[in-house]
Order: sequence, then structure tokens, then C-alpha cells
Amino acid sequence: MTEYLPDLSFVTPDRRGRGPGPVGRVVLVLLWLAIGVLPSVLAVPDLRLATGRTGTPGTLRVVSCADLGHGRYDCRGRFTPDSGGPVVKVAASPDSDAGDVTRARLTPEGDRAVPAGTKGVLAALTLPAVGFGGLGFLPYVIMYWAGARRRRAAVAGGLLVTAAGAALAVIGMVAAYS
Repeated sequence: MTEYLPDLSFVTPDRRGRGPGPVGRVVLVLLWLAIGVLPSVLAVPDLRLATGRTGTPGTLRVVSCADLGHGRYDCRGRFTPDSGGPVVKVAASPDSDAGDVTRARLTPEGDRAVPAGTKGVLAALTLPAVGFGGLGFLPYVIMYWAGARRRRAAVAGGLLVTAAGAALAVIGMVAAYS
């Protein structure tokens, strides 16, 4: 396979050989933005559940967790609404253990329950934090392509944003698995 790689052109360099041309740069920036922002957009339903804006409050009791292999689990549970309604069989978070009892919210569809409160909010913020951290060095790249000479502030800002995103992602994962 490697004998074919010299024939493939993955990036179209500009005339000075410094990377993609103007159209390629715009495409790369738009893709970078999409990859950084999309996790936040996709996390909105789980954040609304975790903060109590949607869903039914109650208690989740994890009944079983089946090992699907390769570190994946399928957990099932019983959700008891605080209003005293009937118990609902639901899908539980795959990071649960059989026997866990936790405060949760039932999705409007009624098919799964997610942790409520601080644990749920931190867990729901994990993926958006990764996207946020990934956007950290985008200003530096834009400044580099624009030919700006003073990029130290962009580097410092990129380090701070990336570190904050990584820290929030780790905190969210610890919250989800504790």
C-alpha cells in the first residue's frame, strides 16, 4: 500500500508550498468548527434532562448489565417516577452496575433514564468539553495562515482553552463512572 502513497495528493499546496490554498483553508476551518461545535449541539437533550428541564423525575434501579464484549455493556433497569406512576423498564447508562440505585430522569420517549443532578450534568458535558478543547488552537491556525507575526497570545489562549476542555472532559468522565 505504501508504494501508492507518493502518487496520492492529500493536500493541495498553494504556490509557496505552505499548505492548502484559500478554498482549502476555508473548508478546513469550517470542518474544524463543525467538529468542535457539533458535540455541544448533540448534548442539548441530555443536558435538558440532567438539569430537570425535560423528563420525569424519579429513581432508577439497575437490574442487569450484559457484557457485549470489547468493554461495552448493555444495562437495563426499572424507573420509578416520583409521582407514583407505574414502574417503567428502561435502558440504563452503560457505565452502571447491576444493583445501582440513583436519582434519574426518564426521557420524554420513555425508553431510557439518565442520571440527574450534578453527576448527570457533568456526564452530559463530557463530549462538549472535548469539542471545546479542540477549538483551542483554531485562532492560532487562522492567524498563521493570515501571516500574522504576533501569535503568542493565540498560543497561550489555545493552551488555556485546550487544558480547560481536557479538564472538564476528565471531570465529566469521573462523574459518569463514579
